[in-house]
Amino acid sequence: MPHVLDNPALASLSGPHARFAERRGRVLRYPVDVSPWLALPDEPDAEDWADLAALAGPGAEVPLPGFRGEVPAGWEITFRAEGVQLVDEGLDAAPDPEAVRLGPADVPEMLDLVARTRPGPFERRTIELGTYLGIRRDGVLVAMAGERLHPPGWTEISAVCTDPAFRGGGLASRLVLAVAHGIRERGETPFLHTGAANTHAVRLYESLGFRLRRRTAFLSARAPERLGEGRRTAAPVG
Repeated sequence: MPHVLDNPALASLSGPHARFAERRGRVLRYPVDVSPWLALPDEPDAEDWADLAALAGPGAEVPLPGFRGEVPAGWEITFRAEGVQLVDEGLDAAPDPEAVRLGPADVPEMLDLVARTRPGPFERRTIELGTYLGIRRDGVLVAMAGERLHPPGWTEISAVCTDPAFRGGGLASRLVLAVAHGIRERGETPFLHTGAANTHAVRLYESLGFRLRRRTAFLSARAPERLGEGRRTAAPVG
């Protein structure tokens, strides 16, 4: 049987994050200012691809995280990288006395930190997906981590980043363990994704108590410039 983490975006958008879901047929996605993650069915057919193209718009570039199949004619792969999915197997999770919860007023600083460190997608409304914690030095945000995908029983840790001037001090590790503590307090299990080529990050996460669950892929594709008529209309879920 498929595991809920095999298609975590679908499990999240059809479960705990259903309030965010935009739907066309069987295709679900987050609003673009929340997260670029979207969810195809486990075995998408031609109509699903047509719905995805219509939802994204002509010529739009869309992420296809975890997709391993072939894209249909008219679609163009624009980015591909190997990734890994890691799950909690013995994290020494604990709150951190220096970590502060970040809120909407902190988003400009968070976006600035993300732009300088490039941990992965973080948009204006990503903070709505869960708890984000940060560490400040002299009032300036220098490190953060938070929650993104939320399949039933699981929560993804994401946006783990540290200002280059403060790297090497263990701030990211402390924040990961603090975010994981909050996830466990809800009775859920932490997991995360990172690039397979980022061996430093993989070793760090494994040293904290994560283990490799599966290899995955990060890719993006451009939708056809000319779309078919389609029979479905986009609608929010929930």
